[in-house]
Amino acid sequence: MSKIDQKQVERIVQAVGGKENIEAATHCVTRLRFALADESKVDAQALEENALVKGHFSSQGQFQVIIGPGLVDQVYDEMMKLTGGARASKDDVKTLASKKQNPLQRAIKMLADIFIPILPAIVMAGLLLGLNNILAGPGIFYEGQSLIEVYPQWADVASIINLIASTAFSFLPVLIGWSAVKQFGGSPLLGIVLGLILVNPELLSAYNYANATLEGTVPVWNLFGFEVEKIGYQGQVLPVLVSAYILANIEKFLNKRVHDSIKLLVVAPVALLVTGFLAFTVVGPVTFSIGNMITNGLVGIFDSFSALGGLIYGGLYALLVITGFHHTFLAVDIQLIGSQGGTFLWPMLALSNIAQGAAALAMMFILKDQKAKGLAVTSSVSAFLGVTEPAIFGVNIRYRYPFIFGMIGSGIAGVLLAMNNVLASSIGVGGIPGFLSIFPNQWGIFFLGMLIVMVVSFTGTLLYGKLRMSREQAKSENAPSGVVVDNEQAAAGEAMDVRAENNVDVEQNAVNSNTEKRSEMTIAAPLSGKVIPLSEVPDPAFAQKQMGDGVAIIPEEGKVYAPFKGTVEHVTKTKHAMILSDTEGFQVLIHVGIDTVSLKGNGFTAHVESGMSVSEGQLLLEFDKEAIEKAGLSVTTPIIIPDGQEPSPTVEELASGMIESSAPLLKVTFD
Repeated sequence: MSKIDQKQVERIVQAVGGKENIEAATHCVTRLRFALADESKVDAQALEENALVKGHFSSQGQFQVIIGPGLVDQVYDEMMKLTGGARASKDDVKTLASKKQNPLQRAIKMLADIFIPILPAIVMAGLLLGLNNILAGPGIFYEGQSLIEVYPQWADVASIINLIASTAFSFLPVLIGWSAVKQFGGSPLLGIVLGLILVNPELLSAYNYANATLEGTVPVWNLFGFEVEKIGYQGQVLPVLVSAYILANIEKFLNKRVHDSIKLLVVAPVALLVTGFLAFTVVGPVTFSIGNMITNGLVGIFDSFSALGGLIYGGLYALLVITGFHHTFLAVDIQLIGSQGGTFLWPMLALSNIAQGAAALAMMFILKDQKAKGLAVTSSVSAFLGVTEPAIFGVNIRYRYPFIFGMIGSGIAGVLLAMNNVLASSIGVGGIPGFLSIFPNQWGIFFLGMLIVMVVSFTGTLLYGKLRMSREQAKSENAPSGVVVDNEQAAAGEAMDVRAENNVDVEQNAVNSNTEKRSEMTIAAPLSGKVIPLSEVPDPAFAQKQMGDGVAIIPEEGKVYAPFKGTVEHVTKTKHAMILSDTEGFQVLIHVGIDTVSLKGNGFTAHVESGMSVSEGQLLLEFDKEAIEKAGLSVTTPIIIPDGQEPSPTVEELASGMIESSAPLLKVTFD
């Protein structure tokens, strides 16, 4: 590996605001991670012009500079020498970064950390409820009749589907209790018990509370003359969140003060008993009222100013995704479904996904760079299926105007949906499949909204982009000889290739020029699972191919095998990633999971070390899928061909869908 250019490292330090602006710095296998005193001091242009830098972005208070596998170690070491700073751990940087967040940002992060782990169960329930809607909804296939009315033999099938689907919402406090208590530092098992207490069958269901109130039949407990309503909290969010916070803190308080010999007899019983009484006597009634006030207020606003509400929420939802504020509305959607029977916010979210996908797709007809075109196509497909981050961060924000036209399209459609009170019975998959969660009698309006966002966003982006390109071309033709006219689109689309060509580390993979060079090679799949494009990876550095081309696999099992015969160049200390080189020095990065560096190696068992020779199909690494997912992290595993290798590789995907380990995955052609 060649020695890095010290001046380039100095420029990175200067670009992030100088050593005085660096509170802490660490690195993972691909990027530098900074906790900066003031991110406004970052010189983005200087970073983009640096040959060592493949990309940069800010996330959750951390400023991350993508360097690439292997080279990042050298850059970090040289940076520590230049700045004289102390080496920091990932947790040090994460802690400092979180302190930079204001209380609102910390609250949003907390909600995201609680709800994201339970999202798969909620989405599953939403999809199944959508399927039940198709079977039981009248007028979809037959006028005035449902499918199960015409074919009664399907009635029990629909009933079972509805039972499975509605369970996640009926026992929602159990899911939230598990995740919230865990997030607050308590025992997840006690969180599950707390959730079960709040939905005990002996309680009046929250879904029947309104009718029971009108009829005067709400059951009560009489506690020494103090009457407490005996109701459950099905479909409610606030009661279990606040109760989980109380439970976790009582448990931590007792754990510090109760002797180990009697903890089993004291901590859990006392914590649950105290929390339970508080939940039913104070927390539940108060938060139940607050939740209903918030819900009624939101419903009232949309009832009175539906067009304005739809324009604002529909138009600005993509902006909420960038800031992270969109996580807060997951709790609102769930509350609306639990108390109102449907949410009017989620349909606008689904159309916002499609709008950003349509805008990204239009960029395929505008961009000239083939890699940028490919990213536009794959990220748009991802957005159409409900995952917008690749399209937003990889394409639309980079060029700005497609992002704006996407918001315009979704804002117009938001007005249509809000004025017609289009509701979703559940939270499912966003994008085009989102229609499954919409009440069937409102599909027509929803599909019209879908047409609006696709036409407005795609056409607006395409026409403006073409006009902009023609103007820039005219400027270029009229410019004096030797003068370079700034072409923002071309620069942004080709910046990655320019940096790759100038990468000072190309020697690391060079093959002896006197030997005959091969023209291509095949890389086998290192894992069994589902192959997805990089654009669908929930990390902008991978999704935007800032480190190189490749694919990702959502693994079926926790085993990684060698994709070819070669050498282990590097295994991270946390064992979540490794770099392999074949017999001719060609390198591949295998990165298990996203942000799994935070697990500090827990759940990972490496069977090889740096410098070891391996044969194709040899077991390299084992990891605990369930432990990673329980930590709220994705197990999606990118397989990357790092940029800067000589001869320059062209990557072709050989597989899609499900794949077994050792099956052909990628074809690499050398220029």
